[in-house]
Amino acid sequence: MIRVASYNIRKAIGTDRLRRPERILSVIDEVQPDIIALQEADRRFGARKSALPLELLDNHGELRPVPFSTGQEGIGWHGNAILVRSHIKVLDCMPLDIPSLEPRGAVLVECRVGKQDLRIVGMHLDLSGLWRKRQVRAILDAVLQRPEKMPTILMGDLNEWARHRGCLVEFLHDYRIVFTGPSFHSQRPVARLDRIMVGEDLRILRSGTHNTAQAKRASDHLPVWAELAF
Repeated sequence: MIRVASYNIRKAIGTDRLRRPERILSVIDEVQPDIIALQEADRRFGARKSALPLELLDNHGELRPVPFSTGQEGIGWHGNAILVRSHIKVLDCMPLDIPSLEPRGAVLVECRVGKQDLRIVGMHLDLSGLWRKRQVRAILDAVLQRPEKMPTILMGDLNEWARHRGCLVEFLHDYRIVFTGPSFHSQRPVARLDRIMVGEDLRILRSGTHNTAQAKRASDHLPVWAELAF
């Protein structure tokens, strides 16, 4: 079994308008993921430093960021980052260039969990529906071009308000959408903007949205999670 999660951390700025990266890490501790995809993990301007200070992550010790060679000072690519637990071996990783109207992107990680290889894609899609569909197709094409076939999990903030239409349709040929519940706005969640999609070679055991008092304050999104079996 593996527990994965996706979380738009809004650059660690909470609903109280305070930047508290330690609060984000506390919420992640509550979720207890083996792998978590983060969105808005880097600051938007300047050197785009990580919204979660590296020394804070180092001292935290439980999860480490996958190192993407992007030439930026942050931990991700266009704010997309992936944290993994120490027992997970990273085999390969790369940022994915996707067509965009806004500064958006995706990241891909191939890792080994025990004896099982696993592919993770984290993403943050455009506000425009037309561009979201193009972005999903580009991400799926990038996965198909990988030399090795392995179980694949796609997750992130899709910015898709429709429940069964829009860019979600693009995933349905090869992936199942995990039911996690609404995650936005954290103060009163009504929209399922944050999603997890899994290939047919993974079994969905449990899933949900992490809705606690601390999570409501830490970001305007709530984390979504899934427990999966190979």
